[in-house]
Amino acid sequence: MRGINDQVRAVVFAIAISLLAACGGGHDSGSSSSSNGSTPTPTPAGGVNLQIVSFGDSLSDVGTYAPIARAVGGGRFTTNPGQVWTQDVAQYYGDTLSAAYTIDITHKLSAQSGLGYAEGGATVATPADQNDFLTDVIGNIEMPVNQQISSYLGAHKSFNANQLVLVWAGANDVLRAGQLPAAAQPVETAANTLAQLVGQIVQNGGVHVVVVNLPNIGLSPTGIASSDGGANLAQLSQLFNSTLNAALQTDGLQGKVIQIDAYTWVNQIIANFQANGFTVSNTGVACDPKKTPDQTALLCSPATYIAANADQTYMFADDLHPTTHLHTLFAQFVEHQIASAGLGH
Repeated sequence: MRGINDQVRAVVFAIAISLLAACGGGHDSGSSSSSNGSTPTPTPAGGVNLQIVSFGDSLSDVGTYAPIARAVGGGRFTTNPGQVWTQDVAQYYGDTLSAAYTIDITHKLSAQSGLGYAEGGATVATPADQNDFLTDVIGNIEMPVNQQISSYLGAHKSFNANQLVLVWAGANDVLRAGQLPAAAQPVETAANTLAQLVGQIVQNGGVHVVVVNLPNIGLSPTGIASSDGGANLAQLSQLFNSTLNAALQTDGLQGKVIQIDAYTWVNQIIANFQANGFTVSNTGVACDPKKTPDQTALLCSPATYIAANADQTYMFADDLHPTTHLHTLFAQFVEHQIASAGLGH
């Protein structure tokens, strides 16, 4: 991955130190799970009150690295200060999703009260020290999904019928797998492992479990800029999805989870981007690469947008991550699919 400019990094850390000192630590006090409240809440837009638990990677990360990234206006892997889809879904069902762990100034993760376990850079099961993900900014500390679930169970013991568990992972496994045919084996292993982890959630009390497949990573700006125009990444995305689907079926889980077809949905949005409110599809990014530190959406803010309303008119924040508007549309799609499965409306 690209290394962050030393001067920018120094500014980030200097400001972060002052912010952390002033706030008494890295806890995001502006966001907390509603699970601890005992006061009855009104019926939310989704028709049912649900506590949201989320596992995955940067596509679902609600602020693991915010204590440092917010020093330059960032915090999530999108067009900040916009939300990611998991936060939108949580609000729809009357909850507020915050990070389960946040980074501190010494590059360590500290447990918080939230149930957003998804962390940018996470794979399904590969240890963090085998990744190279924004190491100058956050270090190699991200928890893979198997560790995220183990951490949840260690703290909360089980899942329950009043929860909606969101699982979306595998993109980083695909991105790091390399070229076919050698890349097939690690991608298939990751997909089979993810199915096993979904089974672990169900076996430990998960009743409403949402499993999202991979979008066509070959159609991301990263994909179309690659030497083969995204063909390898597209094939690996398809391989991951077909393997995951087969494993869920083999393990008897298809009837116990709500599957979301992000692959088909994103393809349709790209094909009809203008009808969905975008002026730029997958051919540009909202976060100006010349202004955004390390060219990552994690450190993107309105000051680094390529245009004032880029968070609404572009599909992609950076070369991989959705903008606020695309996250909003995806959340609405997921909510519709959940309702179609018979939960809420």
